[in-house]
Amino acid sequence: QVRLVESGGASVQSGGSLRLSCAASGINFDRYNMGWYRQAPGKERELVAVISHGGRPMYADFVKFRFTISRDIDNERVYLQMDSLTPEDTAVYYCNAKFWTYGSSNYWGQGTQVTVTS
Repeated sequence: QVRLVESGGASVQSGGSLRLSCAASGINFDRYNMGWYRQAPGKERELVAVISHGGRPMYADFVKFRFTISRDIDNERVYLQMDSLTPEDTAVYYCNAKFWTYGSSNYWGQGTQVTVTS
């Protein structure tokens, strides 16, 4: 069974940093694109960052140059380093896995809460 488990969410002050981690199991990790999405109350889930199975990162404009996505092949984890956080970054952050081919299914973790205070 595919399982994605996020960790690292916390409450931090504006300008602070967090590092989110997603532990993946039940997949061939090097054949999946891995991503981070977020969802604030009353809003749609939105893409934050994705790293392809080949290691190519892609970012939403609102986090570019502040967040960095990376993956650890040996430990089958994907990370999101979050710097210069603002209250607008407050959301539940979800780990996503998608097989690299077109039309493949998405898998999601349960999410981890990130709260940024002023």
